[in-house]
Amino acid sequence: MFLRRSSRFATRWWILFLITSHVSPGTSLHLDFSHEVDGRPLLADSLRYENSRSETFSVTRLDWLATDFSLTTADGRKINLPNTTAFIPTRGGTFTLPDLPAEKISAISFHLGPNEEINHSEPAAYTANHPLNPNFNKLHWDWQGGYIFLALEGHWRAPEQKLPGGFAYHFARDPNRSTITLPLDINLRDEHYVTIALDPKKLLTGLSFEKDGATTHSAEGDPVAARLKENLRSAFRIVTIQKGGIPTPPNPAKPIDLPANPKGYPITLPKHIPLPALPSDNPILTTRVALGEKLFHEPKLSRNNTISCASCHQGETFSDPRTLSPGTDGQLGTRHSMPLFNLAWKSAFFWDGRAPSLREQALVPIEDHLEMDESLEKVVAKIKADSAYPPLFTAAFGSGNITPENIGLAIENFLLTRLSLDSKLDQSLKGKATLTDQEKRGFELFFTESEPRLGKLGGDCFHCHGGALFTDHSFHNNGLSGDDPGLFAVTGKESDMKKFSTPSLRNIALTAPYMHDGRFATLEEVIDHYNSDFELSETLDPNLAKHPQGLGLSEADKAALIAFLKTLSDPDFTK
Repeated sequence: MFLRRSSRFATRWWILFLITSHVSPGTSLHLDFSHEVDGRPLLADSLRYENSRSETFSVTRLDWLATDFSLTTADGRKINLPNTTAFIPTRGGTFTLPDLPAEKISAISFHLGPNEEINHSEPAAYTANHPLNPNFNKLHWDWQGGYIFLALEGHWRAPEQKLPGGFAYHFARDPNRSTITLPLDINLRDEHYVTIALDPKKLLTGLSFEKDGATTHSAEGDPVAARLKENLRSAFRIVTIQKGGIPTPPNPAKPIDLPANPKGYPITLPKHIPLPALPSDNPILTTRVALGEKLFHEPKLSRNNTISCASCHQGETFSDPRTLSPGTDGQLGTRHSMPLFNLAWKSAFFWDGRAPSLREQALVPIEDHLEMDESLEKVVAKIKADSAYPPLFTAAFGSGNITPENIGLAIENFLLTRLSLDSKLDQSLKGKATLTDQEKRGFELFFTESEPRLGKLGGDCFHCHGGALFTDHSFHNNGLSGDDPGLFAVTGKESDMKKFSTPSLRNIALTAPYMHDGRFATLEEVIDHYNSDFELSETLDPNLAKHPQGLGLSEADKAALIAFLKTLSDPDFTK
């Protein structure tokens, strides 16, 4: 495939590199970042911890950026490693500093958050798995602002409180960039593995969710952000130091069954869209895309040859105007059919995330009794018997084999090309369109965190629907009533109860009805749900639970928010 930026913009590639004052390479230093409470591994989603104000709390998210590492030698010299960046997710992660000089080291330092220049650089310029790619770290929500240095979210409960509330502390802004220095006694003649832990309980020292506020977006003068900054240095510690390296990561998967003369399918992205991590084993080829498109519209995939993928994913938006889609015999499914576009940035599919790839997702409806109700073996037999298909499979795959795997790969190829990235809002960024005053007000509300204690009223939409793709591709309990367990049915974790995939808000005005069960027919109903009517529960997303009475937007603000959402429709996508 050819993945490129629009010809109107120059492509910039950022590469992680190290610069030191030494030219003699040594060994690697591996940093294993973890999260702990009172010296024990953090149990995410567990409402068991107690802060210094005797409030019980859990952590559902603890993501942060560490940048510009440096080492201090035993004789006091600095080894600076500029442009080094690590993204640390809630589960922790390992980051390697390679080719270091063989020196005795007495300390390691890093910054929480990028420097001012990087913080305000174009976030879409970074490669797919770069720690500063916003689709990778989900810490860059606002096109106008910088990165969130640290996101700490969870639930909290006062001693006599029945249902927990939510908290969302988002530590950001250039003045809050902080330096962390930790003592480290090692000799880099040997490869070392060092575990560094961050304790969220220590980070919350002196803060009360009830008295000080359950939310911060680090506005200037916010005492909550000031306390977090003060607590940072004491919240980190070196846990273990040991000699040795880490296993070599596996090589990327090789392309599957390439044809004799593969021709890449051109994909063009505007400069403000982050690069996706496309599957290395299924490169996007013109012949596979053509085959996948034909299969997507093929009714032979169903038991009675009456419905295709396109029957439930209709039109240019690949969405269904019906609340629930009928199957082969008119039986209704249990969930609304999701719109299918901009899927290249997703890593889990279906409302409950049960498919880890598009190729697997494509095959599930074929065998689902409420949908196509056919066996894969019979589908293969029907496709083989159709004289139009063997030459198409030969052109798309070296073997020419018609198999369930190759059917899934072809449909995946086709769906990866379904892009919608040129809405009125996108045009306004290029100076080719102008938002109305009402749409600008809606934009402001969308990207504003509601913080009543600071006199700020906003929609808080960007936490789940931020960035250029208007989704975090994650799973959230958004306060809907009903019995559908959502992600819980896949993971079995109580903390995942009623969590569903976050859809993109692009083309949202064109893809009604809304939610996993299609319960809302209009955008007005959706906004009303978040404004005052969501269901409180122990797994309600913290960014909603922190506003248990709803957002309290006025009628004028709701209208402005809807006006802005309509600017996300792509006119070219519907031609």
